[in-house]
Amino acid sequence: MGLVLFDLDGTLIDSALDLGWALNTLLNRAGKDSLPLDTIRPWVAGGAGMLIRNGFQITAEHPEHESLKRQLVTLYAEDPLRHTVAFDGVHELLNAIEARGLQWGIVTNKMGWLTAPIVQGLDWHQRSVCTVSGDTLPTQKPDPEPLLHACTLAGSTPEQTVYVGDAQTDIIAGQRAGMATCVALYGYLAADETPQDWGATHLLDTPSALLDWLEATGF
Repeated sequence: MGLVLFDLDGTLIDSALDLGWALNTLLNRAGKDSLPLDTIRPWVAGGAGMLIRNGFQITAEHPEHESLKRQLVTLYAEDPLRHTVAFDGVHELLNAIEARGLQWGIVTNKMGWLTAPIVQGLDWHQRSVCTVSGDTLPTQKPDPEPLLHACTLAGSTPEQTVYVGDAQTDIIAGQRAGMATCVALYGYLAADETPQDWGATHLLDTPSALLDWLEATGF
């Protein structure tokens, strides 16, 4: 059976709203001004570390870096669905994938203890055939093993699978796993990134564009 795998943040859900709130809360506590969400959004793909480094303008070697990163994650974890929503069209996309008789799953570098409440809160936990988080295996994307593990859980093969993500690491992981790959251009791409140079199978302006590609290719 065909399998569609998705990255989570920046592909299925817009978590920049909550991560931006957490970063600005820390900045305000330190007596600094809040940053616009449009400024923060491209940093989300780099995780909590990038948010802290860019937000506080410090390096990873700064003595407060790890403490601030832990504080950000703690704030975010209090309610990771406080402001976070699925991107427009995602719910309809998942319904249509299931209607086509395809399976779908999630492969993210987000830790499982943060991923689980989001997947459950969106009522995806009984629909996703597999959810592979950043701590499921010893390795993370761009290593292909999380994607290959998802195939094993779903009873599929890389040749029957497409991976959709918004970061170059997603595309590299999918290519290394031998899968078709699609870039979610609506995700957390920075202005200086050139996804057209990543060698992905297809580029998606919207979640619904994946349906057009599935139909056009007969996937």
